[in-house]
Amino acid sequence: MVLLLSLLLPASQALAQAAATGPEMADTLRQDGKIYVVVAVIAVVLAGLLVYLISLDRKLTRLEKEVHAQ
Repeated sequence: MVLLLSLLLPASQALAQAAATGPEMADTLRQDGKIYVVVAVIAVVLAGLLVYLISLDRKLTRLEKEVHAQ
């Protein structure tokens, strides 16, 4: 038990220090102004998925109405 704690304690301290300093990649992207490109690409992909799901729902609704009408 003591051996396990002695192995886990340094690892947890290292993770806590890494979390406290923050992600370096996000800081670099923010400084270069590229974070806005990343956000824009994510927004476009999510908007595309939303439009696709809405159109798919409309098609399914139309097909369901055709099946129930027969």
